[in-house]
Amino acid sequence: MKGVFFFFLCVLMIQGHPSYGEEPVKPARLAGSWYPSERGELSAMVDGFLKGAPAPSDEEIGVVISPHAGLIFSGAVAASGLSVASGREIWTVVILAPTHTMSFSGAAVWASGTFETPLGRVEVDGDLAARILSFDPSFVFRRDVFEGTSGRPENSVETQVPFIQKIFPKARIVPVIMGYPPDGETIQRMSDALVAAIGDRRDVLVNVSVDQSHFHPDLEAREIDQRGIQAIEAMDIQGFFDGHASGQMEVDGFHVVATAMRYAQRAGYPKARLVRYATSADVTGDKSSVVGYASIVFSRDPDRAPSALSEAQKEELLRTARRTVETFVRTGEAPPAVSDDPRLQVREGAFVTLHKKGQLRGCIGLIQGDRPLVETVRDMAIAAASSDPRFDPVRPDELGDIDLEISVLSVPRVVRGAEEIELGRHGVIVSRGPFHRGVFLPQVATETGWGKEEFLSQLCSQKAGLSPQAWREAGTILEVFTADVFSEKK
Repeated sequence: MKGVFFFFLCVLMIQGHPSYGEEPVKPARLAGSWYPSERGELSAMVDGFLKGAPAPSDEEIGVVISPHAGLIFSGAVAASGLSVASGREIWTVVILAPTHTMSFSGAAVWASGTFETPLGRVEVDGDLAARILSFDPSFVFRRDVFEGTSGRPENSVETQVPFIQKIFPKARIVPVIMGYPPDGETIQRMSDALVAAIGDRRDVLVNVSVDQSHFHPDLEAREIDQRGIQAIEAMDIQGFFDGHASGQMEVDGFHVVATAMRYAQRAGYPKARLVRYATSADVTGDKSSVVGYASIVFSRDPDRAPSALSEAQKEELLRTARRTVETFVRTGEAPPAVSDDPRLQVREGAFVTLHKKGQLRGCIGLIQGDRPLVETVRDMAIAAASSDPRFDPVRPDELGDIDLEISVLSVPRVVRGAEEIELGRHGVIVSRGPFHRGVFLPQVATETGWGKEEFLSQLCSQKAGLSPQAWREAGTILEVFTADVFSEKK
């Protein structure tokens, strides 16, 4: 009930906060500096950007990265990505942005009321905001974070609002500013919160407000930005982190982008593509010191489900797993995982299960693939033989009694509740925050004979360290996947 408690606590704090009143309004602080203060001039400016923007796409886009500089500099790029995402009806836009003016932990969420620009006021989606706030105690309302300081008003959210008012005139917003310095736990918690709060709604767009590199010569900036964009398009979150740690990439708010990438993977928007890129030199002509801007969209890929594995491909994976286990157990060395088959280069999650005379001897897996399938199978085979905490490492004298099973997983998707789970067909992931996560493969239900309630209760208690009834509670995320299961023939 912890999540429910925080939900009501946050709502009570929001309703009773002295700065709110009945209708909290966030006034425009950038009008007249970052964008025009006169309604007609601002309207004409945004319309001009939209005339040069790409047409709305028929893709189902769930996330857009947009720049947040002064509109005269980055407006054409910002309009491009949001225009492409306007091909379907959007009722709520979550603006996910970094802080520029103060350091704090967690995230600030504007929970109700309206945001104001010269184009008028846009309403905050209080229900969705409350769901995000309820997910973690470090997610709070803080007016000061959104206002900024007297010398530097915060720009990361406000610069997005005029575009939303023009492109999605019926939409409400949920403004979220993530704290600084970057924190890996907050990245996980916020992406989990977005998955839980948005659920299977298809009318919500996450608008990620970030600029690219800052104050390099134009050619150098383009090289830096290209490396970051390539990592985003590849959905390579680890590579994106490593690139920023080494200084090879430079996104203003890279932790916000990493949060959005993790959300996009889990929510089913794994296909990222660049819509438009520019630097400030494209507007000013000054190439000596520029800022980079990019619009990138994340969509559902109708072709993302890989083709079924052939019998020959399954046999190759089983040979890889067998060779790996025998080599590693005998020598401690991991053999190379090499295949000429393009199908086995697809990044997919997989589990490798070891049985000894019909009894479980080890099972380790990767739910979502971050490497080619053949490498995933190799790595999980090593882990199952040596790192399953329930068992001692496999000994050489046991190898003759070991048989192997491989489960290749589909991309998980979030479900509203247990009624959507099909026992025997669906594997299930349960999660609550960054430290409680567990998974059962589809075959667990068949092998145990459990009914749905017992299956979920055991998943929560055995695998996730939660109470047996946590799957019924608000704040707990349920995801399902299917598995192609095959084993050695003995």
